[in-house]
Amino acid sequence: MPLIIETSHQRSQQYGLCPETPPDYSPLARNDLSLLIEQNRLLHAHAIPAMETLYQQIVNTHNMVILTDANGVIVHSLGDDDFLEKANRVALQPGVAWSEQSRGTNAIGTAIVERSPALVHADQHYLAANHFLTCSAAPIADHMGKVIGVLDVSGDQRSYHKHTMALVRMSALMIENQLFSATFEEAITLHFHARPEFIGTLMEGIASFSPGGRFLAANRNGLFQLGLPFSALQSHTFSSLFGLPVSALFDHYRTASPGLLNLCMHSGVRVYGRAQLRLTNSVFQQSLAPERAAPATSAVAANQAAASARRLSGLRYLRTGDPQLELVIEKVTRVLGRDIPIMIMGETGTGKELLAQAIHNDSPRAMSPFVAVNCASIPETLIESELFGYEDGAFTGARKKGAVGKILQANGGTLFLDEIGDMPFSLQARLLRVLQERMVTPLGSDKSIPVNVELICATNHNLRERIARGLFREDLYYRLNGLVVKLPPLRERTDLETVVKKILATESNNGRYEVSDEILALFHRHRWPGNFRQLTNLLRTAIVMAGDEQEICLRHMPDDFLDDIEQAKVHDHHAEAGTARMIASGANLEEMEQSVILKSLEAHGGNVSATARALGVSRNTIYRKVPNLK
Repeated sequence: MPLIIETSHQRSQQYGLCPETPPDYSPLARNDLSLLIEQNRLLHAHAIPAMETLYQQIVNTHNMVILTDANGVIVHSLGDDDFLEKANRVALQPGVAWSEQSRGTNAIGTAIVERSPALVHADQHYLAANHFLTCSAAPIADHMGKVIGVLDVSGDQRSYHKHTMALVRMSALMIENQLFSATFEEAITLHFHARPEFIGTLMEGIASFSPGGRFLAANRNGLFQLGLPFSALQSHTFSSLFGLPVSALFDHYRTASPGLLNLCMHSGVRVYGRAQLRLTNSVFQQSLAPERAAPATSAVAANQAAASARRLSGLRYLRTGDPQLELVIEKVTRVLGRDIPIMIMGETGTGKELLAQAIHNDSPRAMSPFVAVNCASIPETLIESELFGYEDGAFTGARKKGAVGKILQANGGTLFLDEIGDMPFSLQARLLRVLQERMVTPLGSDKSIPVNVELICATNHNLRERIARGLFREDLYYRLNGLVVKLPPLRERTDLETVVKKILATESNNGRYEVSDEILALFHRHRWPGNFRQLTNLLRTAIVMAGDEQEICLRHMPDDFLDDIEQAKVHDHHAEAGTARMIASGANLEEMEQSVILKSLEAHGGNVSATARALGVSRNTIYRKVPNLK
């Protein structure tokens, strides 16, 4: 038996536990659990996307993914339906404590005590009731090295896989890095490694510094690479650790195409680095601004207003608690400044341009232009000149002296091509050439101009279908989709109340309005075909109708919304009548369940994940209830 298990068994005996002790089935009350989750809000928010990703790697293996707080109390879990039933028999569920004091030797409790990953297999568990389990747990630490939670995969010991522990440790490290970045959002953050290909991976070191260059903190890999304890690093600066004044970072990122930094650490080891200069501090604004004479007071105010606008449209302000959106934000955060094109999918009105602007504002190019082009709104005869620009006399009606195209306007910054699926086929080959060669040739010119842009595209089309129909070039598609993310429609999001509050605060300027419980219930039932655009316009109108009244009620709603609600009631009535007919005709429970699932699938366009969320079941349940579903 491993030493870590023997030592844990000895502690379990000292706690007065008996191996035959039955599991304690007394979880926290719902209100207490909600309070615990709120107390661990940051951990919970950053862990959920990693848990979703981890679960996708072990789905259908009779396992579950678990997140606990620092005391081993489970705050979130997800897993296969068949195993969740077994897990409930030993109280492996939210609100239950799995510390060693309460459960004896187990991966969660032992990882907390040992402050290191723990694998507990079968009868290595102290309590006999848990012998059917194999559990792999890794502690999650904050930037001070304090354990604030545990990530665990627990499953049937017969289905244990040797790679599970590695996946858990990687996921825990991913959560730690996300928490680190969130903690030091106002700082200069350096990502570094001796091998450039490891920057942007879990192997990289991360260190944060104040605007003046004082060392603040480093992640686990950062501390390892720096080779100094945290206490010693607190007396260091960016300059003493990496041999450059902090002002050199600002000079480096003024260039249109900044590459990796080449740094020499205090130990003499050379490393490569990529810095993130957070734009929420006036020191950064002054340092990154082009060198010129002091601006007038009004210009200073304008700069401060612009900086404030950037702060309020970064990725952190899109976080409203929805797990799907959290996963999107986590993915795009990883590729910031990595010269990887981003493709944003989603229905009309889901906030694709808002996400694109937030990505730009959090990227190293934030002080450079963000240029948006809606490929569907520009006439086909004009889009070529809009994108590429033109020389004097290039065509009839052209301006004297020509015009700079949108691509060149975005040089050094971000080019956002909205509704890329509607770009004329004839222009797609030329765009592909620009992206590959990084050169633009304006209409009527024989001179090519170098260009460096970060590319973000968005579409509400299925581009693979358009490729099959000959409407979109396959080679351009694969050039654009470096990272593909999908924004969920409003009807599938879990953060509707938070979104409503944010819109009301923005539209009323003082946040004094709120919606009644009746209206909120209707909002939850509504399909929102226009998504956030529809919700924003509806609330804007309701605010005007409410006037001096603080609560928005049914009488303040526009007629078209009320008509939609009435039609939905009729639809629901017909659905209930259909169910009643099935019962009267002798249909069994299984047939009725299948009917409900098929109708929900139809309502969600065949999207299994969306259907599962709407019905409150797992994807596995959907596939099990509808066996012929592919």
